[in-house]
Amino acid sequence: MQEINLPSNSMMLSKDFLFGVATSSFQIEGDRKGRLDCIWDTFCEKKGAITDATNGDIACNHIDLWKQDVELIDSLGVDAYRLSISWPRVMKQDGSVNEVGMRFYVNLVNEVIKRGMKVFVTLYHWDLPQHLEDNGGWLNRNTAYAFEKYAEAVANALGEKVHSYATLNEPFCSAYLGYEAGIHAPGKTGMANGRKAAHHLLLAHGLALKVLNRVCPKSQNGIVLNFSNCHTTSDSPEDIHAAKLADDYQNQWYLKPIIEGKYPDIIDKLAPDVKPDIAEGDMAIICQPIDYLGINYYTRTVYQSDGNGWFEIVPPATTELTAMGWEITPDAFTELLVDLHQRYDLPPIYITENGAAMDDELKDGEVLDNGRTAYFHTHLNAVNEAIEKGVDIRGYFAWSLMDNFEWALGYSKRFGIVYVDYETQKRTPKQSALAYSKLVKSRINGYISGIK
Repeated sequence: MQEINLPSNSMMLSKDFLFGVATSSFQIEGDRKGRLDCIWDTFCEKKGAITDATNGDIACNHIDLWKQDVELIDSLGVDAYRLSISWPRVMKQDGSVNEVGMRFYVNLVNEVIKRGMKVFVTLYHWDLPQHLEDNGGWLNRNTAYAFEKYAEAVANALGEKVHSYATLNEPFCSAYLGYEAGIHAPGKTGMANGRKAAHHLLLAHGLALKVLNRVCPKSQNGIVLNFSNCHTTSDSPEDIHAAKLADDYQNQWYLKPIIEGKYPDIIDKLAPDVKPDIAEGDMAIICQPIDYLGINYYTRTVYQSDGNGWFEIVPPATTELTAMGWEITPDAFTELLVDLHQRYDLPPIYITENGAAMDDELKDGEVLDNGRTAYFHTHLNAVNEAIEKGVDIRGYFAWSLMDNFEWALGYSKRFGIVYVDYETQKRTPKQSALAYSKLVKSRINGYISGIK
């Protein structure tokens, strides 16, 4: 059986290093009747938008099975659970709190804490209330201020029981995939839409961060960004330049404003009607200090010049791919972490998502997902290597706890370390879950090999 091992002197084997699992609200909760509609409910009804024509109405029925799920998380021996709050579940259309919805999260957080685990809460994991989208969604600056009020309601309800708050999960996906490429909800397209949405999302982050720091000053308050290395197919100046443009447009566009208060220079290459409207004071709001940076990583991306001074993606050439068709590139993970550490003055880092979709099969009550376990082994060692090179990484969350609604791909892809039978809602820990749990439980309390 494939195992997950780290060097015996690894700092990650200390109890000071945090291991966890992660989920998101729309992907697992179900219970559509218990909340307002969100943009993904609407997108799922659009013909051809979801690969298998499914939706999140039931998903993993976590709303009913949450106690069982928390017990499952606890059984793995992890230190923390990263979850997201459903904005349309806790807020009514008039801006008041849905007490029934909020009580669900209060109970959930209390149970996780009762079992000795830390709670990491993400305020926005893509499920924007549809009524806000009807008024422009993230293309409307007012949505950032609605998010500020929502953040205050959650912070008041959950308070400092939450160890860590993240304002947003992967604003790149919300802005680029949702408003520029159109392959995620709400399915809008156009560079101008993508850049405008990105700016309003970052503004929402800054506004919410001020609220969190005021209401929950003892919690760790930050943001979660996704990154993919931008590599080239050749050493030609044109391809190298294209990869640099791609990195600025897809990666640094979201980090540089938060850390340095300005967009990458690529903004000057955009046509005037594509550039976002930046009001006076916006960048100062966006650029407040964060307590930590959450980094999500899955794979690298290869680019080449499109021949017109811009970039285009080159499909993977390797045969070592996940079920998503993504290259398995742990070395690039280390490279990314070290590069960001050298480029910016960063706060401590948590790896808030890392994992792989595989073609899992449940046979005789088992899922022998050796490929996923090997993925975790190599990527956890990549994190260890980055730590050895000086990167301040405090924890790692496996994505995801369980199989779930995988956005535009519906239920056709499985990322979970726990197998979900969607017909019966039975959960079965996969071999990767057992291997991850074994690693986590092997740590020595406080010290390992004499190193704190």
